[in-house]
Amino acid sequence: MRPDDWHLTEDLDEFLALAGDFLRSRPALHTVPLTVGDALRRRGLHFYSAEVPLFGVLDDGTVRATLIHTPPFPLHVTRLTAQGADALAVRLADLGRPAPGISGPRETAEVFAAAWQRHTGTPVAPGRRQRLYRLDELTVPEPRPQGRARIAGPEDRALLGRWKAEFDTDTGHGVGTDTAAWADARIAEGGATLWEEADGTPVSMAGATPEIAGQIRIAPVYTPAGLRGRGYAGAATAAVSRAAREAGAAEILLFTDLANPTSNGLYQRIGYRPVADFATWTFEGAER
Repeated sequence: MRPDDWHLTEDLDEFLALAGDFLRSRPALHTVPLTVGDALRRRGLHFYSAEVPLFGVLDDGTVRATLIHTPPFPLHVTRLTAQGADALAVRLADLGRPAPGISGPRETAEVFAAAWQRHTGTPVAPGRRQRLYRLDELTVPEPRPQGRARIAGPEDRALLGRWKAEFDTDTGHGVGTDTAAWADARIAEGGATLWEEADGTPVSMAGATPEIAGQIRIAPVYTPAGLRGRGYAGAATAAVSRAAREAGAAEILLFTDLANPTSNGLYQRIGYRPVADFATWTFEGAER
């Protein structure tokens, strides 16, 4: 596996033409590049930030893996061998490409972080650990809170933006995200559901990405701190999951933070089952 086997481009259409079949071959494990690529196609290359994303395909005659980097977020890679990770680290280091970190399947992220440190001298540190889940048989959590689910509309734009900003602060997921643009996109796609109490007061939010390659990913799920522990998040997630299944999605997915046993337990009670573990490593001295 050579560094030149990594084909790098800033052309989204070229990337999708080269990598599309590969990404669709395992839609659950490839949910992040599928949904990020789809968001960029729908909303433009600057949807995540003013910087142009970088795309990569590892191709030694057969497509083996992909890379997407939407600054200021970490690089995201699909599963790599140690040789593929080393070749990518060399390729990016030779280009002088800055990298704030790496995210991907747990073993791959660890191997790439070690390769990056080896080739650049940059100290690396483990970050967030996540688990990818797939919905099996949906079970509505009991006791079900009073109220109902409804799709968010234009009148909810400010609320969605505020809750997305609070979610990003709580989780560290969304540094650099334009929350107003995110809210506009989710409203346009019908991709945000609110759980509201009987009097119409919104108390929780569950989002869903548009269907791509038969998969829909539930994200984000957020309840303001003062309203947690009342079953709102579970009810909202179950409602969005049911809607995704009724819409014909072959796979309904979500990520959880492994440091949060409450959310991991909740989603398993709803009917989600583990698929794979993912991890993020941060690179010291990188701009964030």
